[in-house]
Amino acid sequence: MIYYLWLSLKSRSFFFFFNANPGIESGGMLIESKKKILDLIPDNLVPKTILFEHPVSKNEILEGMLSCSMHFPIIIKPDYGERGWKVEKIEDSNELNDYVKTNRVNVLVQEFINYPIELGIFYIRYPDKDIGQITSIVKKELLFVTGDGTNNVERLIQRDPRARIHFKNIKRRHPGLMNYIPNKSEKIELVSIANHCRGATFIDGNDLKNPSLSKVIDIIGRQIKGFYYGRFDIRCKSIDDLNKGKDFKILELNGAKSEPAHIYHPGFSLKQAYKVMIFHWDAMYEIAEINLKLGIDFPSFKKGWDAWRKYRYYKKLRKR
Repeated sequence: MIYYLWLSLKSRSFFFFFNANPGIESGGMLIESKKKILDLIPDNLVPKTILFEHPVSKNEILEGMLSCSMHFPIIIKPDYGERGWKVEKIEDSNELNDYVKTNRVNVLVQEFINYPIELGIFYIRYPDKDIGQITSIVKKELLFVTGDGTNNVERLIQRDPRARIHFKNIKRRHPGLMNYIPNKSEKIELVSIANHCRGATFIDGNDLKNPSLSKVIDIIGRQIKGFYYGRFDIRCKSIDDLNKGKDFKILELNGAKSEPAHIYHPGFSLKQAYKVMIFHWDAMYEIAEINLKLGIDFPSFKKGWDAWRKYRYYKKLRKR
């Protein structure tokens, strides 16, 4: 609510926050097709990704995977979605069949990128400038427990404040893991999705900023038509490789509605978080104002209202 209030107070249009084009030319709306956004990024920088419209069968997905030499495990997720909703790592055709049975929306099937490091890198470039800047880096640590050689996984989860919150979903996904007793110091990954709502820990990674990384991200940003504001979710083999612009993939690109996720670092104060967010909202407004002068107008009331209704629809689906 504070987000919308801030933008509406600063904007000449209440519906500015729906789409003043501060992020991606295709939208920046409340909710956008992940596939359409990925299609704006050079192919060599993104995982193999196939869009399947609902309804879709397991066999149709398997045929699609075969056509582009995609193998298990895969990532499957809604084309329209947020906060890790219905995003799953699928290990085999049986798990795929279980997913398809309960699916009610268009989905993306994406090759699993088995790189050890996942980052969220927020990037801003003003439309009248050639060079942009990295304003936030977050390191994403997947949810796990560490063995003590005595307790099984279920007991370790119940003793961990963060893991305990997600116990029901973890047990549903991995029932056979609950009785396993890990060795001392053995790490057991509980959730394969690096999303804060799925238990991942977000660590402030702004110490990773450097001229080499800025150049890599700037080159990518300038290749995406109409992109000036948003967060790249990236997996890479190593930070050194990423700084050299090699061995990494962009899993998603989130536009105007995305956040500089380092504010979720444990212990990051609310005051600091508001300061960071207000800086980014100001930048969003300024980018939109420049775009307006360049001939990219604010959306119509109807377009904004349609976007709101679409967002509400998917929000209701997440609660079922």
